[in-house]
Amino acid sequence: MNLIKRSIFFAAMLTLLAACGGSQPIVDETSSSDQAGSADTMGTGADSGFDRDGSSSDGAFGAGLQTVFYFDYDRSTLTYETRQALDRHAENLRNSARVIRLEGHADDRGTREYNLALGERRAKSIADYLVLQGVSRSQLETISYGEEKPIAFSQDEESYRLNRRVELK
Repeated sequence: MNLIKRSIFFAAMLTLLAACGGSQPIVDETSSSDQAGSADTMGTGADSGFDRDGSSSDGAFGAGLQTVFYFDYDRSTLTYETRQALDRHAENLRNSARVIRLEGHADDRGTREYNLALGERRAKSIADYLVLQGVSRSQLETISYGEEKPIAFSQDEESYRLNRRVELK
């Protein structure tokens, strides 16, 4: 019986280690529109609750604030453009008691466990940056959906790119 428990424990630990594999820096100092997390002007679909420019369609975050941030394949780093957009969010959040949810997503390549961990890293990279800008940690909730809530369903690079995101809600 003890051997079975030990085997289950080690299998769970290996799965967890595989899902969390390799840490990545929060900030990417390069600035390119092709880099991870850049503000995007592509639409995210009519059912996503966002306008075609990725801003909140209900105005909950203020006029013109970016609320969807995209990432490169297997990355959770923030670009200069993303940090600029998050600076505006930080300014608004520092002056309010509003709590926002950061929803991390991934495309469907990789295991379910790995994609959940990747979505979490993406959401946490944005949360960590906002905290560095003076936002209270208690105002931020992070959740990862991994590959479970795609907004594009084709198996092509553009669909994968649209699914690699963090949404602020």
